[in-house]
Amino acid sequence: MKILLYPDKRLRKRAKPVQKINEKIKIIINDMFKIMECNEGIGLAATQVDIHLQIIVIGKINNLCNPFALINPKIIKKSGSSGIEEGCLSIPKKKIFVPRYEKIKIKGINEKGEKIIFTAKSLLSICIQHEIDHLIGKLIIDYF
Repeated sequence: MKILLYPDKRLRKRAKPVQKINEKIKIIINDMFKIMECNEGIGLAATQVDIHLQIIVIGKINNLCNPFALINPKIIKKSGSSGIEEGCLSIPKKKIFVPRYEKIKIKGINEKGEKIIFTAKSLLSICIQHEIDHLIGKLIIDYF
């Protein structure tokens, strides 16, 4: 498993929903955490490692959260405006200001198959929005 780099066309593929959480999905998630951490990232979408399933992993972000995986994520509510210069593991050494929502309510499934709904704000919100963009083939350069 390695990170795809822009302009690789596979980064533009839309990810499909995960139908069943099985051992294969758990291995993918575990490998994604390892790859993200080895590359000093705070988030990673399965699309970035050429797996076109709706899976994202988020690392420890300051004191905002512990690492977690989110399967079939969907933003169900958004408010406020925010934005920072974002980097991306698929576009190394490039930072682009991306407008984002300050606060989002999101639903999905965790790696245990449990439905989850939570609210994220500030950097956690930005990171989740960034990774969800990857699942629809959108990159930070599209905001430039």
